[in-house]
Amino acid sequence: MKACLLRGNAPIETNPLAFTDVEAPRPAKGEVLVKVNCCGVCRTDLHVVEGELPRGKMPVIPGHQVVGVVERTGEGARRFQPGARVGIAWLHQTDGTCRYCLEGEENLCDNPSFTGYTADGGYAEQIVAPEDFVYPIPEAFADEQAAPLLCAGIIGFRSLRLSGIERGGRLGFYGFGAAAHVAIQVAQHWGVTVYASTRDERHQRLARELGAVWAGGTFDAPPEKLDAAIIFAPAGEIVPAALGALRKGGTLVCGGIHMSPIPQFSYDLLWEERVIRSVANNTRQDGEDFLKVAAEIPIKTHVEVFPLAEANRALNSLKNDAIEGAAVLRVRNG
Repeated sequence: MKACLLRGNAPIETNPLAFTDVEAPRPAKGEVLVKVNCCGVCRTDLHVVEGELPRGKMPVIPGHQVVGVVERTGEGARRFQPGARVGIAWLHQTDGTCRYCLEGEENLCDNPSFTGYTADGGYAEQIVAPEDFVYPIPEAFADEQAAPLLCAGIIGFRSLRLSGIERGGRLGFYGFGAAAHVAIQVAQHWGVTVYASTRDERHQRLARELGAVWAGGTFDAPPEKLDAAIIFAPAGEIVPAALGALRKGGTLVCGGIHMSPIPQFSYDLLWEERVIRSVANNTRQDGEDFLKVAAEIPIKTHVEVFPLAEANRALNSLKNDAIEGAAVLRVRNG
């Protein structure tokens, strides 16, 4: 089968993904084999390619926002029938036995595997995954519209939950890419007022089009103090500015898997019971809850579609903030 294979970490500017033939996977016990229709392009993929995360599987096929059709099932896999349209997300599998799994916090599992990082992902014509970690895709969404929901959407949703934001609250987004452009639609559905801080004028415009009451530069102070804020950009230097925008008792959520170093800042920014917390991965319940809400709204994703063979170009565009909304690789027509 055709796939984009990463043989070693390198800057994306060197185009390290090789579009090549690889052996097609076979479903093991409890797994499904999925024909990939499309796969979202995530900033985490960029971190994997450039080696900003601890080394995982190598060589590896990246991609963890996969939409496709079940082609075959492994022994004992009965949850999905061939022909079912499904999605595969970042959380590939957990051990189910550690204290975190047993306490309903499988996103913190001690022995997890992750799609497109420690297991081969969706920048390919086929992929295998444990059926228990696969999602049915709501009929309301076309393939390319559904793909960004499987990471940008789920992580944005978990970030919203952990922020503690409530109806009528004021919420800030720092960075306005794939996750934020989905999360703002959920926030508005919940009756939350959104303020967007992002360096690119095109992204500021998109934020306003999607309902933000204010959009300014990354370090511009919003016109009102915020009840909560979420940093989607992987830039640690934003943390002091975002803390400074919070009211007393406000919560700052760091929504990415990787962030550049956070600079030293005065304790005064944290005092008065402000809180900083991170988001780590997601639970399957997050995904199920989000996809249900997404279909109810319904979420409309802004996507730029690239052929599978041009994954390097898509990631270069992402790195240079040239994507308005989310990038999606088209593998085949569903």
